[in-house]
Amino acid sequence: MADKDLITDDQRLEVSPGSLLSVQSGAMDPPVEYQAVLQDGTLSLVPLDSHATGEGMVQPYPRSPKLLRKVAASRNLSEEELSRRLEELQSERTRTKAHIQSLKKRKADLSRSTEVMKHQVRERVEGMRAALQRDQQAMVDSLELDRIETSARLDHVLKGWDQHLGQVQRSITTTQKSLGRTWTGGDKQNLPDNLSHKKPDASEAEIRLNEERFEKLLKTLRSFYKDLKAQLQRKTLLLDSFPVMMDRQTCHSKITVTGEGRVMCFSDFAQSSPEHPLQFDKVCCALGSVAVTTGQRYWEADVRCCSAWAVGVAYGCLDRKGRDKGAKLGRNRNSWCVELRHGRLSAWHNDRHVSCSASGRGVPGRVGVWVHYEKGKLAFYDAETMKVLQEFSAALTTVFDRVHHQFTEPLYPAFSFLRPSEGQVWPSHMEIRDINTPIAIHKCQ
Repeated sequence: MADKDLITDDQRLEVSPGSLLSVQSGAMDPPVEYQAVLQDGTLSLVPLDSHATGEGMVQPYPRSPKLLRKVAASRNLSEEELSRRLEELQSERTRTKAHIQSLKKRKADLSRSTEVMKHQVRERVEGMRAALQRDQQAMVDSLELDRIETSARLDHVLKGWDQHLGQVQRSITTTQKSLGRTWTGGDKQNLPDNLSHKKPDASEAEIRLNEERFEKLLKTLRSFYKDLKAQLQRKTLLLDSFPVMMDRQTCHSKITVTGEGRVMCFSDFAQSSPEHPLQFDKVCCALGSVAVTTGQRYWEADVRCCSAWAVGVAYGCLDRKGRDKGAKLGRNRNSWCVELRHGRLSAWHNDRHVSCSASGRGVPGRVGVWVHYEKGKLAFYDAETMKVLQEFSAALTTVFDRVHHQFTEPLYPAFSFLRPSEGQVWPSHMEIRDINTPIAIHKCQ
Protein backbone atom coordinates (compact mmCIF):
# COMPACT_ATOMS: atom_id res chain seq x y z
CA MET A 1 0.00 0.00 0.00
CA ALA A 2 1.36 3.41 -0.95
CA ASP A 3 1.97 6.11 1.59
CA LYS A 4 -0.64 8.38 0.03
CA ASP A 5 -3.32 5.68 0.49
CA LEU A 6 -2.73 5.44 4.23
CA ILE A 7 -5.18 8.27 4.90
CA THR A 8 -8.59 8.26 3.18
CA ASP A 9 -10.96 11.11 2.67
CA ASP A 10 -12.93 10.02 5.71
CA GLN A 11 -9.76 9.94 7.77
CA ARG A 12 -8.50 13.45 7.05
CA LEU A 13 -6.54 14.81 9.98
CA GLU A 14 -5.44 18.28 10.74
CA VAL A 15 -1.64 18.17 11.03
CA SER A 16 0.91 20.90 11.33
CA PRO A 17 4.60 20.93 10.40
CA GLY A 18 6.68 18.99 12.90
CA SER A 19 3.79 17.00 14.39
CA LEU A 20 4.04 13.22 14.79
CA LEU A 21 1.57 10.68 13.41
CA SER A 22 1.40 6.94 14.07
CA VAL A 23 -0.22 4.77 11.41
CA GLN A 24 -0.76 0.99 11.38
CA SER A 25 -1.09 -0.54 7.91
CA GLY A 26 -2.34 -3.90 8.99
CA ALA A 27 -3.58 -5.76 12.01
CA MET A 28 -0.34 -7.66 12.43
CA ASP A 29 2.03 -4.91 11.31
CA PRO A 30 3.68 -2.64 13.84
CA PRO A 31 2.68 1.01 13.72
CA VAL A 32 4.93 3.36 11.79
CA GLU A 33 5.52 6.88 13.02
CA TYR A 34 5.55 9.74 10.53
CA GLN A 35 6.50 13.36 10.86
CA ALA A 36 4.81 16.16 9.03
CA VAL A 37 7.30 18.17 6.93
CA LEU A 38 6.59 21.38 4.99
CA GLN A 39 8.42 21.35 1.65
CA ASP A 40 7.85 23.97 -1.09
CA GLY A 41 4.56 24.93 0.45
CA THR A 42 3.34 21.32 0.42
CA LEU A 43 2.82 19.34 3.62
CA SER A 44 4.05 15.75 3.39
CA LEU A 45 4.64 12.83 5.79
CA VAL A 46 8.13 11.42 6.23
CA PRO A 47 8.84 8.21 8.19
CA LEU A 48 10.99 8.90 11.26
CA ASP A 49 13.41 6.11 10.38
CA SER A 50 13.90 7.38 6.90
CA HIS A 51 17.43 8.56 6.17
CA ALA A 52 16.47 10.32 2.94
CA THR A 53 16.84 14.01 3.46
CA GLY A 54 16.51 16.11 0.40
CA GLU A 55 18.73 19.05 -0.14
CA GLY A 56 15.82 21.38 -0.06
CA MET A 57 14.11 19.79 2.92
CA VAL A 58 13.18 22.26 5.60
CA GLN A 59 13.79 21.21 9.20
CA PRO A 60 10.71 21.54 11.38
CA TYR A 61 12.61 23.48 14.03
CA PRO A 62 15.72 25.05 12.48
CA ARG A 63 18.42 26.20 14.80
CA SER A 64 18.83 29.90 15.34
CA PRO A 65 21.83 31.71 13.82
CA LYS A 66 23.00 32.61 17.31
CA LEU A 67 22.99 28.95 18.36
CA LEU A 68 24.78 27.95 15.16
CA ARG A 69 27.48 30.54 15.77
CA LYS A 70 27.85 29.30 19.35
CA VAL A 71 28.17 25.68 18.19
CA ALA A 72 30.75 26.68 15.58
CA ALA A 73 32.70 28.66 18.13
CA SER A 74 32.59 25.72 20.56
CA ARG A 75 33.92 23.44 17.82
CA ASN A 76 36.83 25.78 17.20
CA LEU A 77 37.56 26.04 20.93
CA SER A 78 37.26 22.29 21.49
CA GLU A 79 40.27 21.67 19.32
CA GLU A 80 42.36 23.98 21.46
CA GLU A 81 40.94 22.45 24.61
CA LEU A 82 41.54 18.95 23.28
CA SER A 83 45.17 19.84 22.65
CA ARG A 84 45.51 21.29 26.12
CA ARG A 85 43.68 18.30 27.59
CA LEU A 86 46.03 15.97 25.72
CA GLU A 87 49.03 17.76 27.18
CA GLU A 88 47.50 17.54 30.65
CA LEU A 89 46.82 13.82 30.25
CA GLN A 90 50.33 13.19 29.00
CA SER A 91 51.72 15.13 31.95
CA GLU A 92 49.44 13.20 34.31
CA ARG A 93 50.61 9.93 32.77
CA THR A 94 54.23 10.94 33.38
CA ARG A 95 53.50 11.87 37.00
CA THR A 96 51.52 8.67 37.55
CA LYS A 97 54.32 6.52 36.16
CA ALA A 98 56.84 8.32 38.36
CA HIS A 99 54.63 7.85 41.42
CA ILE A 100 54.12 4.17 40.63
CA GLN A 101 57.88 3.75 40.35
CA SER A 102 58.28 5.55 43.67
CA LEU A 103 55.73 3.23 45.30
CA LYS A 104 57.44 0.17 43.83
CA LYS A 105 60.77 1.42 45.16
CA ARG A 106 59.23 2.00 48.58
CA LYS A 107 57.79 -1.51 48.47
CA ALA A 108 61.19 -2.95 47.61
CA ASP A 109 62.81 -0.81 50.33
CA LEU A 110 60.11 -1.94 52.74
CA SER A 111 60.94 -5.58 52.07
CA ARG A 112 64.66 -4.94 52.48
CA SER A 113 64.15 -2.93 55.67
CA THR A 114 61.91 -5.65 57.10
CA GLU A 115 64.52 -8.30 56.34
CA VAL A 116 67.18 -6.19 58.06
CA MET A 117 64.92 -5.78 61.11
CA LYS A 118 64.19 -9.51 61.17
CA HIS A 119 67.90 -10.22 61.00
CA GLN A 120 68.59 -7.86 63.88
CA VAL A 121 65.82 -9.45 65.96
CA ARG A 122 67.20 -12.91 65.22
CA GLU A 123 70.68 -11.73 66.21
CA ARG A 124 69.40 -10.40 69.54
CA VAL A 125 67.39 -13.54 70.25
CA GLU A 126 70.26 -15.78 69.15
CA GLY A 127 72.54 -13.81 71.46
CA MET A 128 70.15 -14.41 74.36
CA ARG A 129 69.78 -18.05 73.37
CA ALA A 130 73.56 -18.45 73.20
CA ALA A 131 73.92 -16.83 76.62
CA LEU A 132 71.27 -19.17 78.02
CA GLN A 133 72.97 -22.17 76.43
CA ARG A 134 76.34 -21.13 77.88
CA ASP A 135 74.75 -20.68 81.28
CA GLN A 136 72.97 -24.01 80.92
CA GLN A 137 76.24 -25.72 80.00
CA ALA A 138 77.98 -24.06 82.95
CA MET A 139 75.28 -25.33 85.33
CA VAL A 140 75.44 -28.83 83.84
CA ASP A 141 79.25 -28.82 84.08
CA SER A 142 79.01 -27.69 87.70
CA LEU A 143 76.65 -30.54 88.50
CA GLU A 144 78.94 -32.97 86.68
CA LEU A 145 81.97 -31.71 88.61
CA ASP A 146 80.07 -32.16 91.85
CA ARG A 147 79.25 -35.71 90.81
CA ILE A 148 82.89 -36.47 89.95
CA GLU A 149 84.17 -35.10 93.25
CA THR A 150 81.53 -36.95 95.23
CA SER A 151 82.19 -40.12 93.28
CA ALA A 152 85.96 -39.84 93.95
CA ARG A 153 85.36 -39.51 97.66
CA LEU A 154 83.05 -42.49 97.60
CA ASP A 155 85.66 -44.47 95.63
CA HIS A 156 88.23 -43.70 98.31
CA VAL A 157 85.91 -44.90 101.06
CA LEU A 158 84.89 -47.91 98.98
CA LYS A 159 88.54 -48.84 98.49
CA GLY A 160 89.06 -48.94 102.27
CA TRP A 161 86.06 -51.16 102.74
CA ASP A 162 87.25 -53.45 99.92
CA GLN A 163 90.60 -53.82 101.69
CA HIS A 164 88.85 -54.62 104.94
CA LEU A 165 86.66 -57.18 103.16
CA GLY A 166 89.79 -58.85 101.69
CA GLN A 167 91.36 -59.10 105.14
CA VAL A 168 88.17 -60.59 106.54
CA GLN A 169 88.04 -63.08 103.69
CA ARG A 170 91.63 -64.18 104.23
CA SER A 171 91.03 -64.55 107.94
CA ILE A 172 88.00 -66.70 107.25
CA THR A 173 90.01 -68.94 104.92
CA THR A 174 92.88 -69.34 107.41
CA THR A 175 90.46 -70.01 110.23
CA GLN A 176 88.65 -72.67 108.18
CA LYS A 177 91.93 -74.42 107.40
CA SER A 178 92.95 -74.41 111.04
CA LEU A 179 89.59 -75.80 112.00
CA GLY A 180 89.98 -78.66 109.48
CA ARG A 181 93.35 -79.70 110.85
CA THR A 182 91.96 -79.77 114.32
CA TRP A 183 89.29 -82.23 113.27
CA THR A 184 91.80 -84.52 111.54
CA GLY A 185 94.34 -84.39 114.37
CA GLY A 186 96.86 -82.48 112.35
CA ASP A 187 99.30 -79.96 113.64
CA LYS A 188 97.77 -76.74 114.80
CA GLN A 189 98.87 -73.58 113.19
CA ASN A 190 98.80 -70.17 114.58
CA LEU A 191 95.41 -68.56 114.06
CA PRO A 192 95.33 -65.20 112.38
CA ASP A 193 95.07 -62.17 114.52
CA ASN A 194 91.55 -61.21 115.34
CA LEU A 195 90.36 -58.40 113.09
CA SER A 196 88.71 -55.52 114.81
CA HIS A 197 85.18 -54.65 113.84
CA LYS A 198 85.28 -51.86 111.27
CA LYS A 199 82.70 -49.19 111.85
CA PRO A 200 81.50 -46.75 109.17
CA ASP A 201 83.11 -43.38 109.53
CA ALA A 202 80.79 -40.53 110.34
CA SER A 203 82.12 -38.55 107.39
CA GLU A 204 80.72 -41.13 104.97
CA ALA A 205 77.21 -39.78 105.48
CA GLU A 206 78.38 -36.39 104.34
CA ILE A 207 79.63 -37.75 101.02
CA ARG A 208 76.76 -36.84 98.73
CA LEU A 209 75.80 -34.38 96.06
CA ASN A 210 75.35 -30.80 97.15
CA GLU A 211 71.58 -30.95 97.08
CA GLU A 212 71.19 -27.71 99.00
CA ARG A 213 73.12 -25.86 96.31
CA PHE A 214 71.04 -27.60 93.65
CA GLU A 215 67.78 -26.50 95.32
CA LYS A 216 69.05 -22.92 95.41
CA LEU A 217 69.83 -23.20 91.72
CA LEU A 218 66.33 -24.44 90.92
CA LYS A 219 64.80 -21.66 93.00
CA THR A 220 66.88 -19.06 91.18
CA LEU A 221 65.94 -20.52 87.82
CA ARG A 222 62.24 -20.43 88.73
CA SER A 223 62.61 -16.80 89.74
CA PHE A 224 64.44 -15.99 86.51
CA TYR A 225 61.77 -17.78 84.51
CA LYS A 226 58.96 -15.78 86.14
CA ASP A 227 60.85 -12.54 85.60
CA LEU A 228 61.66 -13.47 82.00
CA LYS A 229 58.06 -14.40 81.30
CA ALA A 230 56.89 -11.11 82.81
CA GLN A 231 59.49 -9.12 80.88
CA LEU A 232 58.54 -10.81 77.60
CA GLN A 233 54.93 -9.79 78.19
CA ARG A 234 56.02 -6.34 79.31
CA LYS A 235 58.14 -6.01 76.17
CA THR A 236 55.00 -5.84 74.02
CA LEU A 237 53.53 -3.12 76.20
CA LEU A 238 56.78 -1.16 76.19
CA LEU A 239 56.32 -0.69 72.44
CA ASP A 240 53.36 1.55 73.37
CA SER A 241 55.23 3.49 76.07
CA PHE A 242 53.76 6.90 76.75
CA PRO A 243 55.81 9.69 78.36
CA VAL A 244 53.76 11.00 81.28
CA MET A 245 54.49 14.25 83.06
CA MET A 246 52.38 15.90 85.71
CA ASP A 247 50.37 19.02 85.04
CA ARG A 248 51.37 21.32 87.89
CA GLN A 249 48.25 23.41 87.38
CA THR A 250 46.06 20.46 88.42
CA CYS A 251 48.04 19.42 91.52
CA HIS A 252 46.52 19.82 94.96
CA SER A 253 48.30 22.39 97.09
CA LYS A 254 49.90 19.63 99.22
CA ILE A 255 51.47 17.97 96.17
CA THR A 256 54.88 19.14 95.01
CA VAL A 257 56.06 18.06 91.55
CA THR A 258 59.79 17.50 91.08
CA GLY A 259 62.09 15.47 88.87
CA GLU A 260 61.13 16.98 85.50
CA GLY A 261 57.46 16.50 86.26
CA ARG A 262 57.70 12.80 87.07
CA VAL A 263 57.86 12.75 90.88
CA MET A 264 55.01 13.85 93.16
CA CYS A 265 55.83 14.47 96.81
CA PHE A 266 53.18 14.79 99.47
CA SER A 267 53.52 17.40 102.22
CA ASP A 268 51.43 18.08 105.30
CA PHE A 269 51.68 21.78 104.60
CA ALA A 270 49.89 23.41 101.70
CA GLN A 271 51.84 25.60 99.32
CA SER A 272 51.12 29.31 99.32
CA SER A 273 50.79 29.60 95.54
CA PRO A 274 47.56 31.12 94.12
CA GLU A 275 44.81 28.64 93.30
CA HIS A 276 44.31 27.72 89.64
CA PRO A 277 40.88 26.99 88.11
CA LEU A 278 42.10 23.52 87.04
CA GLN A 279 43.56 22.71 90.47
CA PHE A 280 42.04 20.15 92.83
CA ASP A 281 41.24 22.11 95.96
CA LYS A 282 39.99 19.36 98.31
CA VAL A 283 40.91 15.98 96.83
CA CYS A 284 44.67 15.27 96.91
CA CYS A 285 44.87 14.47 93.22
CA ALA A 286 46.79 15.42 90.06
CA LEU A 287 46.45 14.78 86.32
CA GLY A 288 48.98 14.27 83.55
CA SER A 289 49.76 17.09 81.17
CA VAL A 290 49.12 15.13 77.93
CA ALA A 291 45.93 13.23 77.13
CA VAL A 292 45.48 9.95 75.28
CA THR A 293 43.29 10.51 72.24
CA THR A 294 44.18 7.64 69.92
CA GLY A 295 46.06 4.36 69.65
CA GLN A 296 47.56 2.23 72.41
CA ARG A 297 49.48 3.75 75.33
CA TYR A 298 51.27 2.30 78.36
CA TRP A 299 52.91 3.87 81.42
CA GLU A 300 53.92 2.83 84.94
CA ALA A 301 53.73 4.44 88.36
CA ASP A 302 56.06 3.53 91.24
CA VAL A 303 53.95 3.42 94.41
CA ARG A 304 56.35 1.63 96.76
CA CYS A 305 56.61 4.66 99.01
CA CYS A 306 52.84 5.06 99.39
CA SER A 307 50.71 3.35 101.99
CA ALA A 308 47.46 4.49 100.34
CA TRP A 309 47.14 5.54 96.72
CA ALA A 310 45.03 5.55 93.55
CA VAL A 311 46.30 5.28 89.96
CA GLY A 312 44.05 5.59 86.94
CA VAL A 313 42.75 7.71 84.08
CA ALA A 314 40.14 10.47 83.88
CA TYR A 315 38.38 12.73 81.43
CA GLY A 316 39.28 16.40 81.53
CA CYS A 317 35.76 17.18 82.74
CA LEU A 318 36.47 15.57 86.12
CA ASP A 319 35.43 17.96 88.88
CA ARG A 320 38.29 19.86 90.49
CA LYS A 321 36.49 21.57 93.34
CA GLY A 322 35.00 20.05 96.47
CA ARG A 323 35.03 16.60 98.04
CA ASP A 324 32.03 15.20 96.21
CA LYS A 325 32.21 11.97 94.24
CA GLY A 326 32.53 13.95 91.04
CA ALA A 327 36.08 14.92 92.04
CA LYS A 328 37.26 11.51 93.32
CA LEU A 329 38.89 8.92 91.07
CA GLY A 330 36.61 5.99 90.28
CA ARG A 331 33.57 7.46 92.01
CA ASN A 332 31.99 8.77 88.80
CA ARG A 333 31.60 7.99 85.10
CA ASN A 334 34.52 10.22 84.18
CA SER A 335 37.33 8.24 85.82
CA TRP A 336 38.73 4.72 86.30
CA CYS A 337 41.34 3.60 88.83
CA VAL A 338 42.86 0.93 91.03
CA GLU A 339 43.51 1.96 94.60
CA LEU A 340 45.15 0.66 97.74
CA ARG A 341 43.27 1.58 100.89
CA HIS A 342 43.47 -0.07 104.31
CA GLY A 343 45.80 -2.67 102.79
CA ARG A 344 43.18 -3.82 100.28
CA LEU A 345 43.48 -3.45 96.52
CA SER A 346 40.36 -2.67 94.47
CA ALA A 347 39.31 -1.30 91.07
CA TRP A 348 36.78 1.53 90.82
CA HIS A 349 34.55 3.11 88.18
CA ASN A 350 31.16 4.81 88.36
CA ASP A 351 31.26 4.51 92.17
CA ARG A 352 31.34 0.72 91.94
CA HIS A 353 34.29 -1.50 92.71
CA VAL A 354 35.64 -5.03 92.58
CA SER A 355 38.45 -6.53 94.63
CA CYS A 356 41.73 -7.11 92.86
CA SER A 357 43.75 -10.22 93.56
CA ALA A 358 47.37 -9.10 93.63
CA SER A 359 50.23 -11.50 93.02
CA GLY A 360 51.54 -13.72 95.77
CA ARG A 361 54.18 -11.11 96.53
CA GLY A 362 51.64 -8.81 98.16
CA VAL A 363 50.55 -5.39 96.97
CA PRO A 364 52.26 -4.20 93.79
CA GLY A 365 55.19 -1.84 93.99
CA ARG A 366 54.69 -0.64 90.43
CA VAL A 367 51.38 -0.26 88.63
CA GLY A 368 51.19 -0.43 84.83
CA VAL A 369 48.37 1.30 82.94
CA TRP A 370 47.50 0.26 79.37
CA VAL A 371 44.90 2.03 77.20
CA HIS A 372 43.53 1.04 73.80
CA TYR A 373 41.52 4.15 73.04
CA GLU A 374 39.63 3.06 69.91
CA LYS A 375 38.53 -0.27 71.40
CA GLY A 376 37.60 1.26 74.75
CA LYS A 377 39.96 -1.03 76.66
CA LEU A 378 41.78 -0.18 79.88
CA ALA A 379 43.95 -2.56 81.89
CA PHE A 380 45.93 -2.24 85.12
CA TYR A 381 48.96 -4.47 85.72
CA ASP A 382 51.27 -5.39 88.54
CA ALA A 383 54.28 -4.17 86.57
CA GLU A 384 56.66 -6.43 88.53
CA THR A 385 54.88 -9.68 87.61
CA MET A 386 52.70 -8.41 84.71
CA LYS A 387 49.68 -9.95 86.37
CA VAL A 388 46.45 -8.24 85.33
CA LEU A 389 44.93 -6.48 88.31
CA GLN A 390 41.77 -5.36 86.50
CA GLU A 391 40.60 -4.91 82.94
CA PHE A 392 37.83 -2.62 81.77
CA SER A 393 36.24 -3.47 78.41
CA ALA A 394 32.88 -3.97 76.74
CA ALA A 395 32.79 -7.62 77.80
CA LEU A 396 33.95 -7.25 81.39
CA THR A 397 32.23 -4.17 82.77
CA THR A 398 28.72 -5.32 83.58
CA VAL A 399 29.44 -4.81 87.26
CA PHE A 400 30.18 -1.17 86.47
CA ASP A 401 26.80 -0.62 84.80
CA ARG A 402 28.14 -0.08 81.31
CA VAL A 403 26.41 -1.82 78.43
CA HIS A 404 29.11 -0.78 75.98
CA HIS A 405 32.43 0.56 77.13
CA GLN A 406 33.84 3.24 74.85
CA PHE A 407 35.92 6.33 75.52
CA THR A 408 34.28 9.53 74.38
CA GLU A 409 36.78 12.18 75.53
CA PRO A 410 40.56 12.54 75.85
CA LEU A 411 41.94 10.47 78.74
CA TYR A 412 44.42 11.96 81.19
CA PRO A 413 46.67 9.91 83.50
CA ALA A 414 45.42 10.44 87.05
CA PHE A 415 47.07 9.95 90.47
CA SER A 416 45.85 10.47 94.00
CA PHE A 417 47.25 10.27 97.54
CA LEU A 418 44.69 8.71 99.88
CA ARG A 419 44.30 9.02 103.63
CA PRO A 420 46.10 6.07 105.26
CA SER A 421 44.69 3.77 107.90
CA GLU A 422 45.04 4.53 111.58
CA GLY A 423 48.64 4.01 112.63
CA GLN A 424 50.05 4.18 109.10
CA VAL A 425 52.28 7.01 107.99
CA TRP A 426 51.11 9.39 105.31
CA PRO A 427 52.36 8.57 101.81
CA SER A 428 55.74 10.02 100.94
CA HIS A 429 55.89 10.27 97.18
CA MET A 430 54.85 8.68 93.90
CA GLU A 431 56.96 8.49 90.75
CA ILE A 432 56.08 8.11 87.08
CA ARG A 433 58.69 5.71 85.82
CA ASP A 434 60.70 6.26 82.68
CA ILE A 435 60.14 2.72 81.46
CA ASN A 436 62.81 3.02 78.78
CA THR A 437 65.54 3.17 81.45
CA PRO A 438 66.67 0.46 83.92
CA ILE A 439 64.80 0.28 87.21
CA ALA A 440 66.60 2.25 89.90
CA ILE A 441 66.56 0.88 93.43
CA HIS A 442 65.85 3.60 95.95
CA LYS A 443 64.66 3.87 99.50
CA CYS A 444 61.56 5.71 100.63
CA GLN A 445 62.28 8.72 102.73
